[in-house]
Order: sequence, then structure tokens, then C-alpha cells
Amino acid sequence: MSITAEKKQEVIKSYATNKTDTGSPEVQVAILTERINSLSQHMQAHVKDFHSRRGLLMMVSRRRKLLDYVKGKSLARYQDLIQRLGIRR
Repeated sequence: MSITAEKKQEVIKSYATNKTDTGSPEVQVAILTERINSLSQHMQAHVKDFHSRRGLLMMVSRRRKLLDYVKGKSLARYQDLIQRLGIRR
């Protein structure tokens, strides 16, 4: 259900704006997207896992808030991010 440390570092490296960037909104959204995708697969196999469902909904909500923040700061960054992640909006 969780992503591995190697996968997380790979995501950080591909979405970071500089070498030491780990907390920018783009990186946070990318990490959340990986976790959401992983948990979505789990939910398809375990339909009655309501505790994980709540966690999934909280992650989706957090990602939505971060995306709204990025959209407010720069529309170009927002559009680039959702295109790279394959998020529809």
C-alpha cells in the first residue's frame, strides 16, 4: 500500500526544482499521487477496507488543496504538473 523509499526518491528527483528540493508543492503532489495510485489498487482488491478508504480520501483531499495552491501561484506550473502526472481536472 505504501511506496518504497527508492520509488519515493525517484519521484522526488524527477519533480524537484533543484538538487535539494523535497518540499515544493510539485514534489508533494507527485508523492501523494504515487501513494494514491498504490492505495487505489489495494482498494480494488479489498473493497470493504474502510480504514484505508478514509486514508485514501484524506490523501486525495490533501492533493486537491496543494493543486489549488499551485494553480493560484502559477497556472503554467499547474497545467504542466497535471499533464506530467496524468491527473484529469
